Amino acid sequence: MSALNHAAAVAACAVAAVVAGISFPSASLAQGNVPRYEVDMAWPKPLPNRWVIGGLGGTCVDARDHVFILNRQDVLDGELLGGQLAPSVIEFDPAGNVVNSWGDANLLDPRLHSCHFDKDDNVWIASSPSGMVQKYSHDGSKLLSQIGKKGVFDSSDGTAKGTPLNSNAAQFFMPSSIYVDRQNGDVYVSDGESAGGNRRVAVIDQSEKFLRQWQPEGMTTVHCMIMANDGTVYVCNRVGGKILIYGRRGSLKKTLDVPWKPLTPPAAGKADENGGAAVAIAFSPDPEQRHMFVVNQNSGQIEIMERQSGKMLGSFGRVGRYPGEFDQPHGIAVDSKGNVYIADNRGRRIQKFKIAGQ
Repeated sequence: MSALNHAAAVAACAVAAVVAGISFPSASLAQGNVPRYEVDMAWPKPLPNRWVIGGLGGTCVDARDHVFILNRQDVLDGELLGGQLAPSVIEFDPAGNVVNSWGDANLLDPRLHSCHFDKDDNVWIASSPSGMVQKYSHDGSKLLSQIGKKGVFDSSDGTAKGTPLNSNAAQFFMPSSIYVDRQNGDVYVSDGESAGGNRRVAVIDQSEKFLRQWQPEGMTTVHCMIMANDGTVYVCNRVGGKILIYGRRGSLKKTLDVPWKPLTPPAAGKADENGGAAVAIAFSPDPEQRHMFVVNQNSGQIEIMERQSGKMLGSFGRVGRYPGEFDQPHGIAVDSKGNVYIADNRGRRIQKFKIAGQ
């Protein structure tokens, strides 16, 4: 082999190694029936119309495995000279094509936080600093209901500067997540996205009447919340690195730890958390929901846990800006086939991770 051909072969091997590293994010998997994930480099397809997106607040999947993302539209100065501002809500089909988009700035709040589909495939959106949650028709053409008032906070003076009240009322301070109970239509709202605001889970019925609330102990924020098929409610203790599990009426059933430790020893001896270890949660699509996926911003990865026991089974992803890596992952959703979608806030992109084996 000539020196030139040898050099070319070495370069090709190096490129293949890099691609392999990108396509198969680093994962630590326990033995057993645990999926291994790789990033889907072909999903999504390029955005149309030279769209420019900002940070992504959240993502959710509908009954047809269409993926919705919440675009905060916080683009950088000068970016729109070469493009157009992408809409607030963008819908992708399973192949990664944009099939719909919408968002009225007069109705929505810019800092969109999370979304959820109810059993009728209506989409619910929590806009954290707005003091409200909204229900839209699937295509976004109709605002079907709204709980709380835009710009009016559950505080002593109705503003974000006031003292949080945690009122027994259908109003909010900074709602972070929504889940509609499939059994009776009750709406569960975690109200406490940021420190200094409310710190509770509120429950409202279908007629928007306040039913009850509880305040998780030991939390400075209540950043995420989701209900499992068995009716248990999972709440993120973001900075504390724990997941608290409750019954429908707020009785604490169990606490799970989401451990982490810095790979690089901090200069001051104690690591500052980079957003928290329990930021967002999604479950596997099997009826028992055996696996739980947790966004861990501190470690820059997605933890795979056994839902019932909290046992760590593995992880995927790492800190970075290349495919399969994360820069402040914030939202997570799982489709009916077990594909995992991660909305990257600072990375300003949605990534699909497909099952590569077990």
